[in-house]
Amino acid sequence: MHITVWNEYRHEKKNPLVSEIYPEGIHGAIANALKEDGYDVGTATLDEELHGLSDEVLNKTDVLVWWGHIAHEEVSDAIVDKVVERVWEGMGLIVLHSGHFSKVFKKLMGTSCDLKWREAGEKERLWVVDPSHPITNGIGEYIELQQEEMYGEHFDIPAPDELVFMSWFEGGEVFRSGCTYRRGNGKIFYFRPGHETYPTYHNKEIQRVISNAVKWASPIDRKRPVYGNAQPLESIKEK
Repeated sequence: MHITVWNEYRHEKKNPLVSEIYPEGIHGAIANALKEDGYDVGTATLDEELHGLSDEVLNKTDVLVWWGHIAHEEVSDAIVDKVVERVWEGMGLIVLHSGHFSKVFKKLMGTSCDLKWREAGEKERLWVVDPSHPITNGIGEYIELQQEEMYGEHFDIPAPDELVFMSWFEGGEVFRSGCTYRRGNGKIFYFRPGHETYPTYHNKEIQRVISNAVKWASPIDRKRPVYGNAQPLESIKEK
Protein backbone atom coordinates (compact mmCIF):
# COMPACT_ATOMS: atom_id res chain seq x y z
CA MET A 1 0.00 0.00 0.00
CA HIS A 2 1.36 3.41 -1.00
CA ILE A 3 0.48 6.52 1.02
CA THR A 4 0.88 10.13 -0.19
CA VAL A 5 0.96 12.89 2.43
CA TRP A 6 -0.03 16.25 0.94
CA ASN A 7 0.66 19.58 2.66
CA GLU A 8 0.53 23.23 1.61
CA TYR A 9 3.98 23.69 3.18
CA ARG A 10 3.45 27.43 3.56
CA HIS A 11 3.33 28.01 7.33
CA GLU A 12 6.68 26.27 7.78
CA LYS A 13 8.29 28.74 5.34
CA LYS A 14 6.71 31.86 6.85
CA ASN A 15 6.54 31.23 10.59
CA PRO A 16 9.76 30.41 12.50
CA LEU A 17 7.74 28.80 15.30
CA VAL A 18 6.15 26.34 12.87
CA SER A 19 9.47 25.54 11.20
CA GLU A 20 10.99 24.91 14.63
CA ILE A 21 8.22 22.48 15.55
CA TYR A 22 8.20 20.83 12.11
CA PRO A 23 11.68 21.25 10.56
CA GLU A 24 10.78 18.73 7.82
CA GLY A 25 7.32 20.21 7.39
CA ILE A 26 4.04 18.91 8.74
CA HIS A 27 4.02 16.44 5.86
CA GLY A 28 7.47 15.23 6.89
CA ALA A 29 6.40 14.58 10.48
CA ILE A 30 3.32 12.63 9.40
CA ALA A 31 5.19 10.72 6.71
CA ASN A 32 8.02 9.73 9.07
CA ALA A 33 5.55 8.36 11.63
CA LEU A 34 3.79 6.32 8.93
CA LYS A 35 7.12 4.99 7.66
CA GLU A 36 7.92 3.78 11.17
CA ASP A 37 4.71 1.74 10.98
CA GLY A 38 5.97 0.08 7.81
CA TYR A 39 4.04 1.99 5.18
CA ASP A 40 5.46 3.01 1.79
CA VAL A 41 5.07 6.80 1.96
CA GLY A 42 5.66 9.72 -0.39
CA THR A 43 4.95 13.42 0.07
CA ALA A 44 3.60 16.22 -2.12
CA THR A 45 3.27 19.97 -1.57
CA LEU A 46 1.32 22.86 -3.06
CA ASP A 47 4.18 24.62 -4.85
CA GLU A 48 5.41 21.54 -6.70
CA GLU A 49 4.39 21.08 -10.32
CA LEU A 50 0.75 19.91 -10.39
CA HIS A 51 0.89 20.34 -6.58
CA GLY A 52 2.91 17.13 -6.54
CA LEU A 53 -0.21 15.21 -7.58
CA SER A 54 0.48 14.12 -11.13
CA ASP A 55 -1.56 11.33 -12.70
CA GLU A 56 1.32 8.96 -11.96
CA VAL A 57 1.35 9.88 -8.27
CA LEU A 58 -2.44 9.76 -7.88
CA ASN A 59 -2.79 6.47 -9.74
CA LYS A 60 -0.33 4.72 -7.43
CA THR A 61 -1.70 6.32 -4.24
CA ASP A 62 -3.87 3.99 -2.15
CA VAL A 63 -4.53 6.54 0.62
CA LEU A 64 -4.05 10.31 0.41
CA VAL A 65 -3.49 12.31 3.63
CA TRP A 66 -4.41 16.01 3.23
CA TRP A 67 -3.38 19.05 5.33
CA GLY A 68 -4.17 22.59 4.18
CA HIS A 69 -4.99 25.95 5.72
CA ILE A 70 -4.08 29.31 4.18
CA ALA A 71 -3.99 28.48 0.48
CA HIS A 72 -7.08 26.40 -0.25
CA GLU A 73 -8.02 28.64 -3.18
CA GLU A 74 -4.62 28.13 -4.81
CA VAL A 75 -5.30 24.45 -5.37
CA SER A 76 -6.13 23.86 -9.03
CA ASP A 77 -9.72 22.85 -9.72
CA ALA A 78 -8.40 20.33 -12.24
CA ILE A 79 -6.33 18.62 -9.55
CA VAL A 80 -9.29 18.73 -7.14
CA ASP A 81 -11.44 16.97 -9.74
CA LYS A 82 -8.79 14.27 -10.22
CA VAL A 83 -8.48 13.69 -6.48
CA VAL A 84 -12.25 13.43 -6.09
CA GLU A 85 -12.46 11.01 -9.01
CA ARG A 86 -9.75 8.82 -7.43
CA VAL A 87 -11.76 8.74 -4.19
CA TRP A 88 -14.83 7.61 -6.13
CA GLU A 89 -12.66 4.92 -7.70
CA GLY A 90 -11.54 3.68 -4.28
CA MET A 91 -8.60 5.74 -3.03
CA GLY A 92 -8.79 6.43 0.71
CA LEU A 93 -8.69 10.04 1.93
CA ILE A 94 -7.64 11.27 5.39
CA VAL A 95 -8.46 14.97 5.87
CA LEU A 96 -6.69 16.65 8.78
CA HIS A 97 -7.54 19.75 10.84
CA SER A 98 -8.10 22.83 8.64
CA GLY A 99 -8.38 20.59 5.59
CA HIS A 100 -12.11 20.75 6.36
CA PHE A 101 -12.11 23.92 4.21
CA SER A 102 -10.19 22.35 1.33
CA LYS A 103 -11.85 22.27 -2.07
CA VAL A 104 -11.50 18.49 -2.08
CA PHE A 105 -13.35 17.94 1.21
CA LYS A 106 -16.07 20.49 0.47
CA LYS A 107 -16.73 18.97 -2.93
CA LEU A 108 -17.03 15.49 -1.45
CA MET A 109 -19.26 16.69 1.39
CA GLY A 110 -21.46 19.06 -0.61
CA THR A 111 -21.75 21.55 2.29
CA SER A 112 -19.89 24.67 3.48
CA CYS A 113 -17.93 22.66 6.12
CA ASP A 114 -17.83 25.83 8.25
CA LEU A 115 -17.43 25.92 12.03
CA LYS A 116 -16.51 28.04 15.05
CA TRP A 117 -12.84 28.44 15.99
CA ARG A 118 -10.57 30.07 18.55
CA GLU A 119 -6.79 30.00 18.90
CA ALA A 120 -6.11 30.24 22.64
CA GLY A 121 -3.82 27.29 23.36
CA GLU A 122 -6.46 25.51 25.39
CA LYS A 123 -6.78 21.89 26.46
CA GLU A 124 -8.56 19.47 24.15
CA ARG A 125 -9.89 16.09 25.22
CA LEU A 126 -10.80 13.79 22.34
CA TRP A 127 -13.24 11.20 23.61
CA VAL A 128 -13.55 7.83 21.87
CA VAL A 129 -17.28 7.46 21.18
CA ASP A 130 -17.01 4.30 19.05
CA PRO A 131 -14.61 2.01 20.95
CA SER A 132 -15.21 -0.89 18.55
CA HIS A 133 -14.01 1.09 15.54
CA PRO A 134 -10.63 -0.01 14.10
CA ILE A 135 -9.43 3.61 13.94
CA THR A 136 -9.43 3.62 17.76
CA ASN A 137 -7.22 0.51 18.05
CA GLY A 138 -4.63 1.05 20.80
CA ILE A 139 -6.28 4.25 22.06
CA GLY A 140 -7.73 4.56 25.58
CA GLU A 141 -10.96 6.28 26.56
CA TYR A 142 -9.65 9.63 25.35
CA ILE A 143 -6.62 11.53 24.04
CA GLU A 144 -5.67 14.67 25.93
CA LEU A 145 -3.81 17.51 24.23
CA GLN A 146 -2.58 20.30 26.48
CA GLN A 147 -2.65 22.97 23.75
CA GLU A 148 -4.76 23.08 20.62
CA GLU A 149 -6.87 25.39 18.53
CA MET A 150 -10.57 25.16 19.35
CA TYR A 151 -13.08 24.04 16.75
CA GLY A 152 -16.71 24.24 17.86
CA GLU A 153 -20.16 23.23 16.71
CA HIS A 154 -22.05 23.71 14.63
CA PHE A 155 -19.82 21.92 12.10
CA ASP A 156 -21.62 22.18 8.76
CA ILE A 157 -21.01 18.69 7.42
CA PRO A 158 -23.36 15.87 6.42
CA ALA A 159 -24.18 13.49 9.26
CA PRO A 160 -21.16 11.16 9.43
CA ASP A 161 -21.51 7.51 8.53
CA GLU A 162 -19.68 6.87 11.80
CA LEU A 163 -18.71 9.25 14.61
CA VAL A 164 -15.44 8.00 16.11
CA PHE A 165 -14.18 10.91 18.24
CA MET A 166 -15.90 13.80 20.01
CA SER A 167 -13.82 16.69 21.39
CA TRP A 168 -14.31 18.80 24.49
CA PHE A 169 -12.38 22.06 24.88
CA GLU A 170 -11.34 23.97 27.98
CA GLY A 171 -13.54 26.89 26.91
CA GLY A 172 -16.61 24.66 26.96
CA GLU A 173 -17.21 23.83 23.28
CA VAL A 174 -17.62 20.35 21.83
CA PHE A 175 -16.87 19.17 18.30
CA ARG A 176 -17.29 16.10 16.09
CA SER A 177 -13.58 15.45 15.65
CA GLY A 178 -13.45 12.03 14.01
CA CYS A 179 -15.93 11.37 11.20
CA THR A 180 -16.04 8.68 8.53
CA TYR A 181 -17.74 8.79 5.14
CA ARG A 182 -18.01 6.61 2.08
CA ARG A 183 -18.08 8.12 -1.38
CA GLY A 184 -18.27 5.71 -4.31
CA ASN A 185 -15.69 2.98 -3.62
CA GLY A 186 -13.62 5.31 -1.42
CA LYS A 187 -13.49 5.80 2.34
CA ILE A 188 -12.89 9.18 4.00
CA PHE A 189 -11.86 10.03 7.56
CA TYR A 190 -11.86 13.59 8.88
CA PHE A 191 -9.64 14.03 11.98
CA ARG A 192 -9.68 17.43 13.70
CA PRO A 193 -6.40 17.96 15.70
CA GLY A 194 -3.33 19.52 14.11
CA HIS A 195 -2.96 23.29 14.38
CA GLU A 196 0.42 24.25 12.95
CA THR A 197 1.82 26.10 16.01
CA TYR A 198 1.39 23.11 18.34
CA PRO A 199 3.37 19.82 18.19
CA THR A 200 0.24 17.72 17.74
CA TYR A 201 1.64 15.48 15.00
CA HIS A 202 4.54 14.46 17.26
CA ASN A 203 2.03 13.02 19.73
CA LYS A 204 2.21 9.21 19.62
CA GLU A 205 -1.52 8.73 20.10
CA ILE A 206 -2.34 11.15 17.28
CA GLN A 207 0.17 9.31 15.09
CA ARG A 208 -1.51 6.03 16.03
CA VAL A 209 -4.94 7.31 15.00
CA ILE A 210 -3.63 8.48 11.61
CA SER A 211 -1.89 5.14 11.06
CA ASN A 212 -5.07 3.26 12.00
CA ALA A 213 -7.09 5.49 9.69
CA VAL A 214 -4.77 4.83 6.77
CA LYS A 215 -5.20 1.09 7.29
CA TRP A 216 -9.00 1.46 7.58
CA ALA A 217 -9.23 3.60 4.44
CA SER A 218 -7.14 1.28 2.27
CA PRO A 219 -8.87 0.40 -1.02
CA ILE A 220 -10.79 -2.78 -1.60
CA ASP A 221 -10.03 -4.79 -4.74
CA ARG A 222 -13.19 -3.95 -6.63
CA LYS A 223 -14.13 -1.99 -9.74
CA ARG A 224 -16.69 0.78 -9.55
CA PRO A 225 -20.28 -0.26 -10.27
CA VAL A 226 -21.51 0.05 -13.84
CA TYR A 227 -24.23 2.67 -14.36
CA GLY A 228 -26.60 3.60 -17.17
CA ASN A 229 -28.73 1.52 -19.49
CA ALA A 230 -28.33 -2.20 -18.74
CA GLN A 231 -29.00 -5.32 -20.78
CA PRO A 232 -31.07 -7.97 -19.01
CA LEU A 233 -29.33 -10.94 -17.44
CA GLU A 234 -32.28 -13.19 -18.25
CA SER A 235 -34.46 -13.34 -21.33
CA ILE A 236 -37.53 -11.13 -21.12
CA LYS A 237 -40.81 -12.02 -22.78
CA GLU A 238 -42.11 -9.11 -24.76
CA LYS A 239 -45.52 -7.92 -23.59
